[in-house]
Amino acid sequence: MCDVFKPKLFTLLSRSGFSKKQITADVLSGIVVGVVALPLAIAFAVAAGLSPEKGLVTAIIAGFVIAALGGSRVQIGGPTGAFIIIIAEIVEEHGVEGLMISTVLAGGILILFGVLRLGALLKYFPHPLVVGFTSGIALVIFSTEVKDALGLTMDTVPSDFITKWEAYIRHLHTADAVTIGLTLVTILVTIYFKKISTRIPGSFVGILLVTSLVQVFHLPVTTIETFFGDISGGFHIVFPQVELQGISQYFLPALTIALLGGIESLLSAVVADGMIGGNHRSNTELIAQGVANIVTPFFGGIPATGAIARTATNVKNGGRTPIAGIVHALTLLLIMLFFGRWAKLIPMSCLAGILIVVSYNMSEWHSFKSILKGSPFDIIILLTTFSLTVLVDLTVAIEVGIVLSSLLFMKRMTDLSSNLTAEVDQDVLEDYSSLPAGISIYEISGPFFFASAKEYCEIIRSIGMKSQILIIRMRHVPFIDSTGLRNFREVLTGLRGFRVQVVLSGVSPTVLNDLRSGDIVNLIGEDVIFNSFEQSMQYAQERLEKQPAA
Repeated sequence: MCDVFKPKLFTLLSRSGFSKKQITADVLSGIVVGVVALPLAIAFAVAAGLSPEKGLVTAIIAGFVIAALGGSRVQIGGPTGAFIIIIAEIVEEHGVEGLMISTVLAGGILILFGVLRLGALLKYFPHPLVVGFTSGIALVIFSTEVKDALGLTMDTVPSDFITKWEAYIRHLHTADAVTIGLTLVTILVTIYFKKISTRIPGSFVGILLVTSLVQVFHLPVTTIETFFGDISGGFHIVFPQVELQGISQYFLPALTIALLGGIESLLSAVVADGMIGGNHRSNTELIAQGVANIVTPFFGGIPATGAIARTATNVKNGGRTPIAGIVHALTLLLIMLFFGRWAKLIPMSCLAGILIVVSYNMSEWHSFKSILKGSPFDIIILLTTFSLTVLVDLTVAIEVGIVLSSLLFMKRMTDLSSNLTAEVDQDVLEDYSSLPAGISIYEISGPFFFASAKEYCEIIRSIGMKSQILIIRMRHVPFIDSTGLRNFREVLTGLRGFRVQVVLSGVSPTVLNDLRSGDIVNLIGEDVIFNSFEQSMQYAQERLEKQPAA
């Protein structure tokens, strides 16, 4: 466990500690990020249909745990926009207790991912898949905020995307001009305040300004208090009622939370590495995310992960150690304890304006357009994931996206194998046109796995049947999976029955271990497996010379 769980904070403390200058920079950055996180934490919880303090508690507890135990120097953890939709769906189907159970299970899954060293694997999810569901989430978030942004008078808002927009259109005549004006003011301040100051977040200024306008002029608009009443200013330990016989219904939502949280946190850590020239520990980061998601629900929190925008803000403001993330959590704690009761005065239109900006930033429309100009395979993954996220749900989108990405990857690898086979065969004819009669050469280029194994073995059988000795070059084979081993063993056994001698060259240590585990070394003999092509060619010629005499 200790070799996969090495928190950056502990490493920095054991090596050289922290300079006074860096501590000062981290504390100041943490305060700024705490202020940035305040409106977002409230907005994300409210958008998911939960009370504001749940977002604050999550930012505090999870933010502290992720900073203290994480594998990144600068990661800022907390609730994020990506979770809004999945949280709302879980609460609608299973209630708040179901969300707690799902989040705790997700934490356990994330810890398991880290222990099994799957951190590197999650980082390599196809880019079109990530952009597809991220853009889909952005569109869904935007659609959930239309009612509050326009001040529409509606008893209920349908959950289905198309039905929701049909309801909006039917109730468009109830839009309120004052509410629309406050939404626009919030959006403009959030976007353009950075031209005045980059230290103070525009979303925070927008909340102060719009809330003040509403209170001073007694504007008749909906506020947080209208929906949720008073906001709790403290922590409460909560234990869900768990029935073991029904716990299986929470595994699918938990897996969705774990995958989404793992992907987003590692993407955030990768972005941060590029900004500071660092190198995060992906498995440690997953374990820290898991611990945060196990602990936070018991204090009334919701799913948490690494937040890309807040992490980037931390780096830009001078944060370089986990102290900044810890200070960010403590800043939010002080705000909640001493000023949390005033949050109930925030207009819902103000939060809608902030989330509209968040959804625009999440949309990644530049990447979306770029992918649409690329490979047909990438376009299929992008549009399928995007459509399912918007029209069905995020869980289905992730499941289908992963399966579709795998199938298309296999198709591309098969096509690549076919192209390489044709090229190698031609090269062999040109380079070895003076080969002695009876010796043939075939080169395998690429992974010898289930998508390419059948084709490779058919070619090996075809060439081998025309030879006395067949040299198979494997210098470009990174691995052989179980399907490849089985097919390879079958074709070698068949050639052996026809007295064809098979010689292997360029076998890497990893592939050699695969061949041993697949009983292929015992089948052909270790003496016909060579590191270089020259050695295998010399052996084949000597063997061929001896055959007539025999």
